[in-house]
Amino acid sequence: MISALFSRKFYLIETLEQLYLIGIGSLFLIFLTGLMAGQGFAFAFSVELTDFGAKSYLGRIMVISIVRELGPVLTGLMMAARVSAGITAEIGAMKSSNQIDAMISFGIDPIKKIAVPRFIALVLMVPALTVVCDVVAIFGGYIVAVFITHLSSSMYITAVKERLIFGNIFIGLFKPFIFSFIIAFVACYKGFSSGGGTKGVGKATTESVVLTSISILVVNFFITKVVFSFIKGYL
Repeated sequence: MISALFSRKFYLIETLEQLYLIGIGSLFLIFLTGLMAGQGFAFAFSVELTDFGAKSYLGRIMVISIVRELGPVLTGLMMAARVSAGITAEIGAMKSSNQIDAMISFGIDPIKKIAVPRFIALVLMVPALTVVCDVVAIFGGYIVAVFITHLSSSMYITAVKERLIFGNIFIGLFKPFIFSFIIAFVACYKGFSSGGGTKGVGKATTESVVLTSISILVVNFFITKVVFSFIKGYL
């Protein structure tokens, strides 16, 4: 897939189609997930912080937890569930119906035409959707902070701004960039390697979602550990 990315022919229409299907098609799911998760986190944190008289720190904790961890991981898992399954099923169905063999017989590289547009779309859209999830989740925390815990709007916004620093933003964007590689590689591999007709496609789709989700959680831990050791002074 990486080598095909730099080969001569570029399928612009297919790439734009995947950008729409993967990005815009997942927007409502990410929006709803971020909003509900942000409100839930804010409410849970506010109850604990109130006991210690530290409600003013709610905005700081929301930024740290959402931008560093919750936003990237939730977006990655939602994209793994929706996009990974779709890519694997689509490619698997094309293989079982001999469409991929037909492409090869016409001199078309199936990796270049099928996998690369989806890879490019994921690399661009997963970080973008993570930003959407972060913003919506922080806004959900704002709703809880102002209307439920009765924290002043200016205090919450000021606390949020204090933690929107380079280190947190870098981690929050670096993780989804890596997650997009995982989703693309696993989904396309499972699709192209599926066999056994429709039953094999269903099995490959299930394996794709499970493997992608577990890989995202495992890689998330190691990224956090490694990146923190390098940019500790920027946090």
